[in-house]
Amino acid sequence: MAYEVNGKSFESDEEGYLIDIASWNEDLAGLIAKDEEIDMTEEHWEVVNFLREYYNEYQIAPAVRVLVKAVKKKLGAEKGSNKYLYELFPYGPAKQACKIAGLPKPTGCV
Repeated sequence: MAYEVNGKSFESDEEGYLIDIASWNEDLAGLIAKDEEIDMTEEHWEVVNFLREYYNEYQIAPAVRVLVKAVKKKLGAEKGSNKYLYELFPYGPAKQACKIAGLPKPTGCV
């Protein structure tokens, strides 16, 4: 499977996760989000960018419990809740947001 953006092709695995995370860009994220039926808002971008920073620091995509805790710490209790994150990413905040952020599938996600 591959995503096509601006005349370029980006390889992904059978679940739609990017093979080369370094090839990620915001246009590509927008296309992946569209595939996931998500209209990216400022709140979505905040979580996606947070995940990319987290990944750069720890070299791992966080599972949802870790994500909720880390978001709460950085963005506040209102945003660091399962309810808020599931409203943004209904198919699983860790799984879906990581895919849009161009990161590997989080460990522990089915």
